[in-house]
Amino acid sequence: MKKRDSQIFSCDACGYRSPKWLGRCPSCTTWDSMSGHAEYPKPSHGRLKSIAASAQAEPYDQLTLESSRRIPSGITEFDRALGGGFVPGMVVLLGGEPGVGKSTLALQCASVLGSEDGPALYVTAEESKAQLRLRGERLSLKPDGLLVLAENNLLAIEEEIERLSPAFAIVDSIQAVASPELPASAGSIVQVRECALRLLTLAKARGLPMLLVGHITKEGSLAGPKHLEHMVDTVLTFEGDSDHAHRMLRCTKNRFGPIDEVGIFTMAQAGLECLVNPSQWFLRDRQAGSPGSAVTVHREGSRTFLVEVQALAGRPAHGSPQRTAVGIDSTRLSLIAAVLERHIGLPLTSLDLFANAAGGVRLQDPGADLALAAALASAVTQQSLDPDTVFLGEIGLAGEVRSVPRVGERVRETARCGFSCVVLPERDSESAREAGLEVIAVRSVAQALETLFDLRSLSDLPAAGQAPVIQPRATRRFNLKGGPITHA
Repeated sequence: MKKRDSQIFSCDACGYRSPKWLGRCPSCTTWDSMSGHAEYPKPSHGRLKSIAASAQAEPYDQLTLESSRRIPSGITEFDRALGGGFVPGMVVLLGGEPGVGKSTLALQCASVLGSEDGPALYVTAEESKAQLRLRGERLSLKPDGLLVLAENNLLAIEEEIERLSPAFAIVDSIQAVASPELPASAGSIVQVRECALRLLTLAKARGLPMLLVGHITKEGSLAGPKHLEHMVDTVLTFEGDSDHAHRMLRCTKNRFGPIDEVGIFTMAQAGLECLVNPSQWFLRDRQAGSPGSAVTVHREGSRTFLVEVQALAGRPAHGSPQRTAVGIDSTRLSLIAAVLERHIGLPLTSLDLFANAAGGVRLQDPGADLALAAALASAVTQQSLDPDTVFLGEIGLAGEVRSVPRVGERVRETARCGFSCVVLPERDSESAREAGLEVIAVRSVAQALETLFDLRSLSDLPAAGQAPVIQPRATRRFNLKGGPITHA
């Protein structure tokens, strides 16, 4: 007796399967996502080659150590984020917001990766060949040995890779590729997981470096199953603000190198350009000597660069005072303001406070706390900070200034950029003195601000609701020997 074809229902979002139709998926709680279809056979992964040369188990002490050669991409900051370049068989997942420059970076990378070992294959699953050529012309690219395939069928992509044997492959994007063996639509969790696994197995079997471009959800995470990030060797996140030209390439996972590497780019007319000196870039429009401006040393992964922290204080127009921060955590702004009012006596509760990290940088480093506190005090008292001073330190709720990691690297970057003085925690002062900088070593935020500003009497400060007016005076600092010096 012939067995009757059975029908199942699967969720287009997460792949959950049920023998009957459901209005809401019990796995991902998505409404109206169950579609019915005939029972399909399991994907035949056995057709692909094994990722290992031998399927037999071997003793650990008899395993051979292979020194994998690095394949440079030709883009300095991209190689930095990868830990030195691509490795044969390495699968990299590149994600980012729409319009941030993922396809531009992938095309620039593919244009220089064609070598004597074979051509570079660019699989465009979302754009036509004409659209890709237009982007290349706009970027003035003249790729040598680049082949373009406009296809979103997984089987056709596999056959073309087998036929061409390229030295490098790019799939843009993995969410647009679909296997005809699966009934789910392209971009669903089932399709993304299956296509990524098939391409990963093919890359490992052939020793083919591969770059997969991925989408970002509205929550900011990579689209598709979390399993996608576990499968690949390296996960890169391309971040940027449409209002600013700089872009940051962060490495959050790397099986062939460190995960704290960050590549910094600028979006120019000719495409993405490597930003060799980030400190100069972020301080290029700084107006030294303006009240409410302080400089700190920010750390992004393994990169250190100087950033300007700006603050502004004023009377509230109506209602309760507001706290607004751009590039800085608003909770951190409220915390620092509370510490300054409690331990210094600055009347910040009745004032509107605004803070900004100039240049579009997102300051998540607690080492910028002292710079934010100095900028707030400068804005309230209308006293300018010394333009050659850098602030570095984390502020605790008790008003203490805490040490920050990698002080030596931050101090060296400060000296390299021409700054002569640094305000930092007392326990880190030795590193700054070794770099030849003037040091203001502090234990508390009160000690730091009383050194920099004229806060001799709290009675000079205005009452709540009044604008602060304090006459500026000479800025006091300490020299290398610990004695006070006065700058007019």
